[in-house]
This record gives sequence, C-alpha cells and structure tokens, in this order.
Amino acid sequence: MKENINLKSSPRIQPVSLAKLQIVLRVVWRFRAFYMMLLPGVIYFIVFRYLPMYGVIIAFKDYAIMEGITGSAWVNPWYKHFQSFYESPYFNQLLSNTILISCYKLLWGTLPPILLAVLLNECRVRWLKSIVQTLTYMPHFLSWVIIFGILLTLFSQNGGLINRWIVEAGGTSIPFLTSTDYFRSILVGSEVWQNLGWGAIIYLAAMAGIDPTLYEAAKVDGASRLRMIWHITLPGIRSIIILLFILKLGHLLDAGFDQIYILYNIQVYPVADILDTWVYRTGLQQLNFSLASAVGLFKSVIGLFLVLAANRIAKKWGEGIW
Repeated sequence: MKENINLKSSPRIQPVSLAKLQIVLRVVWRFRAFYMMLLPGVIYFIVFRYLPMYGVIIAFKDYAIMEGITGSAWVNPWYKHFQSFYESPYFNQLLSNTILISCYKLLWGTLPPILLAVLLNECRVRWLKSIVQTLTYMPHFLSWVIIFGILLTLFSQNGGLINRWIVEAGGTSIPFLTSTDYFRSILVGSEVWQNLGWGAIIYLAAMAGIDPTLYEAAKVDGASRLRMIWHITLPGIRSIIILLFILKLGHLLDAGFDQIYILYNIQVYPVADILDTWVYRTGLQQLNFSLASAVGLFKSVIGLFLVLAANRIAKKWGEGIW
C-alpha cells in the first residue's frame, strides 16, 4: 500500500527548500553590486508603471475627482465608456490614422538604421565613421519643439527654404505642413531622421558581438564584402532586429503623441488626428478621465495581443523575447 505523505511536514522537503534558499542568497550576495545597479530601474517600474495600474479601474467607473477612485460609482453596464468611444463618429478615422501612421513609421523606420549600421561597420576610416555616427544620433536628443522649428524653417509655405527654391524655379509654393497630402510624409520622415542614428547604435553593438573568425573564414573562401554582409552580418543581428520589431509592434497604437500634438493643426485633422490626441482633447481637457482610461486600456490590451502574436511567430524561426 502507498503511504500518505504530508509534504508540509516531510523532513525530506524542508532541508531541500532551505538549501535552495541558501544557494539563492549566496548568488545574490555574490552579485550584490549588479543587483544594486538594477534596483533603481526596478523601483522606477514599480512606482511609475505597476502601481498606477490600480487606476485602470476608473475605466469602469464614473470617476469624480472629489470622490476619488474608490468613492466613484461603478458604471452600468461595465462597458459604458468603451461603448461611448466605439460609437464616437470619429472612431474609424482615429483608429485608421493611428494604425496607418504607426505602420508607416514601423516600415520606413526599420531598414534605414540597419543600412546605416552596416555602412558604418564596413567603414575603415575611423574619423569619418565617428563624425557620421555623431551627426546621425544627435537628433535623437532634440525635443519635438526644436524639430518643429527646423521643419517650419524648411517647409513653411511662406518663407520656407524649400518653397523659396520652388518659387525661384518658377513653381508655386506647397503647403507641406497644412496639406493632408504631405503631412503624414512629414511625420514619418522626421521620425526616421530623429531615430536613425540611435537605432544604428543598437545594431552596431550587436555587430560587435559577431565572431570575427567567421569573417576570416569567409575571406579565405574568397567571399566578397557583400557576401559576408548577407551571410554573416545580417544573420548575426537577426535576433536584435526581431526583438526591436516585437517591441515596436507593442506600441502600434501609440503613433507618437508628442510629435503629432506639436506638428499638427486643424487643417490636417482628417489624416493626423490619432487616439492619443483625441483622448487629450476629449478625455483630459474636458476632465472625462474615465473615457481616457478606457481608451488607454483598449490600447494596452491590443498591444499585448500584438506582442504575444509577434513573439509566437518569431519563435518559429528560433527567435523571440521569451
């Protein structure tokens, strides 16, 4: 007959658990310096990312500032604010603008940093490589207010540098910043320009980890530089490309609030108004925090599913975040 063993009081289980705990504590103490460096980042995410998740419940309440989160009444039905957002006459336009702008940024913003990183990696003139790398990643540290000033200087219909050239060549000035035909191109182009050098740095770091003996063996076999790039460099950074793609896919419904809010105007609302700008006007300026939270939760859920789906597809090629 099998004996009934009480696992909680079994003398065989407790010593093993205690031994494992001691091993974990020794490992933590051994790498305590690294854990101390990790601690500020963990605290940041707990305080500013995880604790605020409690406020998501106001998406299911008629939130009143004086009543607070716990004192505000629950809505009936629970999906009232989601339904209000869905039935808005601007829902289809907002969703399509957000997805289109994000997809354009995702597609056009992926290849240029990889190409720049490959060119810099192949460059053997150190001073030229340093200058190009510095000039390309400096725009990443510029705020969108400064970039808007640069775009205004270049693309303004009245006095913009490019329009001056067009007029002097015998043409008519083009309203780049106020035309629905050009505004998305301005958005995507400025986004690519700002993040070009910063993205290249990430890929350069990945290229630095490729085993140099692979290139030496390829040279012995008579492979050209293009062959080595195609068969060694690009496969060597494939995991980083997929990782960044998955992370960007999770922000597909963001589309860049700061950039669009600073650059857009009422004339380009039909092609530039996105979920975040609408939430800012309708939800925050009118103090409808419940509606703003409902839209934010909607975006987060969609982003979660996109990340899970992209990671599952990536795992079929042997890659993925987890």
